[in-house]
Amino acid sequence: MSNPLAPGSLSGLRALVTGSSRGIGADTITYFAEAGARVAINYRNKEARALKLVSQLQEKGAEAIAIGADLTDANSVAAMVEAVREEFGGLDILVLNASGGMESGMAEDYAMKLNRDAQVDFLNAMLPLLHEGSRIVFVTSHQAHFIKTVETMPEYLPVALSKRAGEDALRDLIPSLTAKGIGFVVVSGDMIEGTITATLLQRANPGAIEARKEAAGRLYNVSEFAAEVALAAVEPIPDDNTRYVGDVSDFQRA
Repeated sequence: MSNPLAPGSLSGLRALVTGSSRGIGADTITYFAEAGARVAINYRNKEARALKLVSQLQEKGAEAIAIGADLTDANSVAAMVEAVREEFGGLDILVLNASGGMESGMAEDYAMKLNRDAQVDFLNAMLPLLHEGSRIVFVTSHQAHFIKTVETMPEYLPVALSKRAGEDALRDLIPSLTAKGIGFVVVSGDMIEGTITATLLQRANPGAIEARKEAAGRLYNVSEFAAEVALAAVEPIPDDNTRYVGDVSDFQRA
């Protein structure tokens, strides 16, 4: 997919996307970099992928760095804040894309720890780097956003509940963010083909993604959804602070 952002439209701006060594995060950070932004690629343990993406962007003339950090580890986050401060001096765009909860071998409360607690703690840690005119984008799914009124697949339930809890906790911060002139928008999309979440769901419940695709009519792919996330960082914020990607009529009818 071609870049939805005009060349040079983000010149002089600084952007960080969590969980951006692959998938939606990687495509989002690429759109930002191609539009002229200086970008920080965050990864938890995929350093080689992050460095490869940095190299690819630098070959295109972009300014990019990679910063490893586990969002559930306060010391790791503090080190990332200092790295961004040293390299960029501040941030204009912060995309909260990293999430999880379906990985094997994690503690029972890991989904809530990552998708709610770590999101709030990370945003608060990053606040000193943000300023009037900065924009925060939180990435979620329709299955999580509408979980209070629409059931989801049992395999995805812990993720859906924890991501909705994280969204609610972040929305509680909107008044204080608005007072500082910092924008906040949620981007909600259906299941995305080609993501690790879709792969894990398919593995746990064969046929689940095909069934959702049939019910929805179509599912966005990674690059298409990343384009919507990138646009959410620059376009006017909706009145309800939510940018819906694709048809949500079957969720809103509940």
